[in-house]
Amino acid sequence: MKPFHRVSGPVAVLDRPDVDTDQIIPKQFLKRIERTGFGRFLFFDWRFDADGQLRPDFELNDPDAFGAKILIAGANFGCGSSREHAAWALADYGFEVVIAPSFGDIFATNCLKIGLVTIVRPADQLRPLIDSSGGDAFVEVDLERQLIVDPAGREIPFDFDPFQRECLLNGLDDIARALAHEDRIQTYETSHPARVSTTALEVS
Repeated sequence: MKPFHRVSGPVAVLDRPDVDTDQIIPKQFLKRIERTGFGRFLFFDWRFDADGQLRPDFELNDPDAFGAKILIAGANFGCGSSREHAAWALADYGFEVVIAPSFGDIFATNCLKIGLVTIVRPADQLRPLIDSSGGDAFVEVDLERQLIVDPAGREIPFDFDPFQRECLLNGLDDIARALAHEDRIQTYETSHPARVSTTALEVS
């Protein structure tokens, strides 16, 4: 996956608690067999009205939120089902970082697997970021220094699991981590006899 070091830009704010994965990507769109193209269905029931028009009162439809790569969300974001499509939809829409007071555990794991950064910060630390969002206000997220820099230049440190941080900085997903040990895997495979004989399966 693509390595992540830092991102800077405007933020989108969805200050609602308990946003579940069925709202992030509704179930009717899970029939797709690709892992891409889900972005246009993100928050579909909230973004669009019955005629397919953008709802002007939905937060992500605010012009100030267009093009944002950082999403600030409410507590327990990504709760509900374990569907990977929720993380895929957020990334496909263009988000690289989601910051919230807490996340659904499986959702956060799914995000890590595709390089979408989830950062946990208390609600009182997010309030200044929310209040200063919009217009030309930019926020920076730096994973190397583990800092969020608000539009006024104030630095907000954040904790991050060292193993997960190393994976994100180096763009290592599960397959890449396994391939890093390819020589050792090959040595093991060649030095151990097959556990199942294939002789009986051979066709003369």
